[in-house]
Amino acid sequence: MTENLAGALCYLVGFITGILFLVLEPYNKNPRVRFNAFQSIFFHLTWIVFWIAMTVLQIIMAAILPWSLHFILSLLSVVVWLVIGLGGFVLWIMLMFKAYNNSPIVLPIIGPLAQKQAGV
Repeated sequence: MTENLAGALCYLVGFITGILFLVLEPYNKNPRVRFNAFQSIFFHLTWIVFWIAMTVLQIIMAAILPWSLHFILSLLSVVVWLVIGLGGFVLWIMLMFKAYNNSPIVLPIIGPLAQKQAGV
């Protein structure tokens, strides 16, 4: 498998394929594949933590606010979730596409961490 295909596949199933490419022998020695694997792991774990935090915040707000304000907040949160979800999906596709074209995107905060871990 080529380096660019392996880099793109690191993002395919989230942190699972990222971990898989860090374990597989020929790919775990390639700095570019390692970078994409670490960035995939960090991106998807950040996404999961963000999702959990937003869910907990919605539950707390539902318990605190009166029903009428909770209804308005629920409608607003649906719109926010759609925008954030679509943005995350587009970013995920872009990460795979750019990795396949050998011009990976270095995400803010987690990108430099991935570069440090990969030794790039």
